[in-house]
This record gives sequence, C-alpha cells and structure tokens, in this order.
Amino acid sequence: MTQTSSKDPWKVRYVARRNAVFASPRFQHWCAKLPFVNRIARARAGEAFDLIAGFTYSQILRSYVESGLFDLLQSGPVGHARVAAELDLSPDATLTLLRAGRALRLSEEPIADGWMLGEAGAVLAADEGAQAMVRHHRLLYQDLADPMELLRKDRKEPTELSRFWSYAGALHGAAERGAETAEYSQLMAASQHFVANQVLASYRFPKDARLLDVGGGHGAFLTHMGNAFDDLHLGLFDLHEVAETGAQILADRFGNARVSAHPGNFFEDQVPQGFDVVSLVRILHDHDDDAALKILTNIRASLEPGAHLLIAEPMAGAAGAEGMGEAFFGMYLWAMGSGRARSPAEYADMVRQAGFARTRNVPTPQPVNASILIAYA
Repeated sequence: MTQTSSKDPWKVRYVARRNAVFASPRFQHWCAKLPFVNRIARARAGEAFDLIAGFTYSQILRSYVESGLFDLLQSGPVGHARVAAELDLSPDATLTLLRAGRALRLSEEPIADGWMLGEAGAVLAADEGAQAMVRHHRLLYQDLADPMELLRKDRKEPTELSRFWSYAGALHGAAERGAETAEYSQLMAASQHFVANQVLASYRFPKDARLLDVGGGHGAFLTHMGNAFDDLHLGLFDLHEVAETGAQILADRFGNARVSAHPGNFFEDQVPQGFDVVSLVRILHDHDDDAALKILTNIRASLEPGAHLLIAEPMAGAAGAEGMGEAFFGMYLWAMGSGRARSPAEYADMVRQAGFARTRNVPTPQPVNASILIAYA
C-alpha cells in the first residue's frame, strides 16, 4: 500500500486514498449494485479494457487498410465468400476479420451476409492521409514490441522509425524524387492537411497579410491557406531545392505574384524579414529543446514590430486529446530519437526565452490534430 504522511500535499493524499478505494474488491462490488454508479463503473471498465486491447484494435484497422478491404466494402453489400476470395483468406478467417471490424464500426452487416462500410470505416476509407499514417505506424509497432527495451536505449541508437526519418530527411533535401519517397510524401501531405484544417477553423489572417511558412516543404500548408485567403502572400522557407520546387508548385497554382521562395536552413540562416505572420507547422515537436529554442530565437530576430509567430501542431495536455500528446507522440518521438510532446504552457515559456513579448492560445475544434499558439514580437 502507498504510504503518505501529513507533509504530503493534499492532492497526493487524495490520489493515494482514491486509488486505494478503487482497488478495493468491496468498493467494486458496491459499485456493481447501484444503477447510477454502475454506469460510471462500466464506462471505467470499458476504458481499462480499451487500454488492454488497443494494439489489437490498431492491427484490425491496419488489416482493413493494407488488404484493400475498405475499397471492397465500399462497393457493397458483398458476401463473405467474395471477400475471402479477394483477400485470399479462408471463409472463417474472413468472418473473424469482418466481425472484428464491425465491433469497431469499420464494417457493418445491414442484411444477412451483406457487408458494407461502417460509420468509422466510411470516414477512413475516404481519407487517404489517415490510411497513409496507418501504414506508416507499422514501424512504430515494431519499435514498441518491447517498450522497456526501447526506453532503455540511448536515443541515438537506430530504430525502425529513426531509420525511416533519417532516410526521409536525406530525400527531403533532394526534392523527394521517385516512387521510393511516396510514403514520406503522403505522410507530409496528411499531417499538413490535418493541421491546416484546424488553422482554417480557428484563425484568420490579417487582410493582405504576408505569410512565411518555415520548414514548409513543398507547400502543402501554404496551398491550404492560399485556397482559403485570396489576398494572402505565400512565402516558403526551406532547404534550397525543396524551397525552389515548392515555390514552383505554389506559383503554378496561385501565380508568381503571390509566391516567394526563400532557401535556407532554419538553424543557421537568417529568416527573411517583411512578413506579417511566420508559421511553424509540426516542426518544433520533432526537435529537442535546445534545437527548438534555436529555431524560435532565429525567427524572433526576423520579426518586425506587429508581426507574430503561429505555432500549430499536436500538443501535450490538450483537453479532450490527452492520450494523443504524451502517450502517442511521447512514445513516437522517443522512438524517432528526437523531439518531444510539449504543452502550450511549455511553448509559452520557450518563446519567451526566445525573446517574444507575449503569447495567446487559440482553441481548435479538434486538438487531437493540432493546437495553436500565437507568439507576438
């Protein structure tokens, strides 16, 4: 049993007492008898079981994505015999997979042996970006096969994820050519799409603003912003070949007058001046604290009075998305070997260290995809 003393803060004493009560068989038996409390207990039990079964759920989803089952069910209703033939499975194995997906709302059987997409399946089948992320997570699952061994490793030791991102980083500087870079390109497009939607739902640029996206790749985020705001100038700052290629893609879509390329390294080179808003979209949480602070300090030096920095990425401790931050991204970034999930408060402290005067949190409708922090020069 946990030992506490009168010197412990009240919250520590409360948590210790709560845990002792919840673990008591007598308390659990009492909960099972009272209707209102029983509903709460059932919900907590369901949450606990989801923790136990979560890996199984993710592998069921992976099976639907990688097998092409989503596409097959989209043309439904289809019988399990046809699904078995298409997936090269036995009839019993096919029914096991279809029923497992039904429990997760990936599939549905509205008529006897007539299988179609379920509610969640319909959403995921239409989202190529989400499917790209599911395929990519096979690397994370390999690294997490022994989580304690992963955590005991020096972060510089190679993992499946770190090998992928090291390779992808080299390709990033080489303009991401060829079919071998398809997974990297899909992941970048997907991540930018998720974050861009949150920015568009929560933030409005000043009229006739000049936006510079630092580390903007081939302009996926800027494309979303340019489509939504006709008067927005789109500046792209990234490594030389990437910035030139990205700016050309943007210019082909929006015209040369609205686009400018700014080649450079955000650790070493001066960030160009003259922009009203500078954005960092899913950049900072990929870097350790010293590197992230260096990026922020470099950007702060470029901002003129009245300009501000927009940080948009999934953040730790976001209400309603707590598991995403420190659980998913905490382990993902550890396996990647760089960066960590940070809360808005941690970013607020960090940008003040970089010389920014004040910050403002901007609520987003889906913090599981991104939170927004504005830092003012």
